[in-house]
Amino acid sequence: MNFSFKEILSVTLILFSVIDIVGSVPIIIDLRKKAGTIHSGKATFVAGTLMILFLFLGQSILHLFGLDLQAFALAGAIIIFLIAIEMILGRDFFKYHPSEVESASIVPIAFPLIAGAGTLTTILSIRAEYASENIVVGIIINLAFVYLVLKTSTWLEKKIGPAGFGILRRVFGIILLSIAVKLFLTNFHLI
Repeated sequence: MNFSFKEILSVTLILFSVIDIVGSVPIIIDLRKKAGTIHSGKATFVAGTLMILFLFLGQSILHLFGLDLQAFALAGAIIIFLIAIEMILGRDFFKYHPSEVESASIVPIAFPLIAGAGTLTTILSIRAEYASENIVVGIIINLAFVYLVLKTSTWLEKKIGPAGFGILRRVFGIILLSIAVKLFLTNFHLI
């Protein structure tokens, strides 16, 4: 094992900025209102499993399905785009029934919000620079923070209030829309 505090800190900060769970709070609150509840543990576990699987098997999994990173990123961009449009315009594309509450914790919370195309692509990219064990520790630290934010989303909503939530929802909707457009432009190539 080649644990390095410096590498763990670097990986943690890189993933923290890409996952941006704090910036996703309005999205999480909105999804929780629609779905009724978010299963914090399940969403965190699924996101963590995806991240660690992608660390070790990402390229192989994509090649197995005949996909490349660009196609994967474009698919994530489309989902993020739809979530952003919901937030900005107040339209519902994703509707959850009581029987689908658990699936809301998986899609779109675990994927693509937490372990989205940007996160998974970043994990594949940093493999060349950092030791795998340091990346795993960085992922685990981020997952602990993700779980904490998911678990306290109700409390955060009360502190923000309805007016503050409405403003944040639209502001972060525009930011999310920008991320989707950037992902799309970066990965869309006419062949």
